[in-house]
Amino acid sequence: MLTDDWGIRGSCQPVENLPTATSPARKVADVSLQTSPEKPESLYSINDKIAKWIGRLGEVWVEGQITQINARTGANQAYIGLRDLERNASAQVVTSQNVLAAVNGSVKEGDRVVLLIKPEYWINSGRLQLRAKEMRAVGLGDLLARVERLKQELSAEGLFARERKKPLPFLPRKVGLICGRDSAAERDVIENAVRRWPAIEFELRQVAVQGQTAATAVTAALIELDQIDEVDVIVITRGGGSVEDLLPFSDEALVRAAAKATTPIVSAIGHEQDAPLLDYVADVRASTPTDAAMRVVPDLSEQHQLITGLRDRALRAVGGRLEREHSQIRAWAAHPGLADPSAMITAELQYVKDSRTRFAKSLAHFLQLASTTTANLNTQLRAFSPAATLERGYAIVLDAHHHVVRDTSQVGANDHLDIRLADGHINAIVTEGTK
Repeated sequence: MLTDDWGIRGSCQPVENLPTATSPARKVADVSLQTSPEKPESLYSINDKIAKWIGRLGEVWVEGQITQINARTGANQAYIGLRDLERNASAQVVTSQNVLAAVNGSVKEGDRVVLLIKPEYWINSGRLQLRAKEMRAVGLGDLLARVERLKQELSAEGLFARERKKPLPFLPRKVGLICGRDSAAERDVIENAVRRWPAIEFELRQVAVQGQTAATAVTAALIELDQIDEVDVIVITRGGGSVEDLLPFSDEALVRAAAKATTPIVSAIGHEQDAPLLDYVADVRASTPTDAAMRVVPDLSEQHQLITGLRDRALRAVGGRLEREHSQIRAWAAHPGLADPSAMITAELQYVKDSRTRFAKSLAHFLQLASTTTANLNTQLRAFSPAATLERGYAIVLDAHHHVVRDTSQVGANDHLDIRLADGHINAIVTEGTK
């Protein structure tokens, strides 16, 4: 959108938005009036000063969309209705037939144009008009370039990010449908959705999907449907068309409204190769209206087949489990122990008897070995025992301190001695020592 030294963005801004006395080049003091109830100013004088002030504003390029062209045959002048592309503003512009004829290609209602306009104020009638001195058509390339710039801006803001996408409900209570009146897209969505799920309900909004009011109408319908609690998904659809026909679905206000919506949105605009900006911000992009119906509503027959398949799988699983358990029970029933339980008891009793016999034999053998070992150890002990030596006629002599006497020098006269024999001991007194 062009911005000039008036501070105007777009077209047809109100007069109060124009520069005031703060601009040095445009003094308000020279047109201000000192009036009172006793000294009123004439209306002509007021209009004259307004005309002089407006006359200083100069020319400015503005852009807008043509809503009406009134070019009377034989008249030099033509009247054009102009609408702001982004804001709710409009104006009547007067121009000459020559200016219209100078535009490359014919312009028609709905076209976007750039005009060089100058405001004029008629003193006698007090009427303000905008006169276009030059007009240029905005080509398709320019429109697409603007859409691409807007796409980059919105993408940088994160409006197209994947993490913002909301999942579609499995079976919505109601489907909000925004489409053209009695359009083929409407029939495709409804017929295919009802064919898939006959009980599905729609909240329908038939609006203009082409032309100057399309973007505003679709945006209003989207906001309205988003506020209805029963609507679980919103489908915005229209059939194919030219690039110009689909431009309303790249409108910035519509895209931002879709980004703010809490209800999941499915975009089904044009054909698969068409990609308005609404496709990027929508939670799901459908290639066609039929594809949109298939995405938002499950197929009843498919769900029935799925349930039937799951039921059959469950029955097979339960049947297989029962068969395995029956096989196990049959195997247990065929076991000899279950066929004749007393046989198991008899076998166990025989096992106990055999075990007791083996234990008795093992214990007797162990005791025999232990007895033999004990006798051998006893014989060895007796062989090495001092008692055996004493039995052969030897004796052990102990002094009074019970120390063994091995030498005559260890005792003297009158020492008491303890002489140990094999069958006892004798107390003796040394009377005389010999060497």
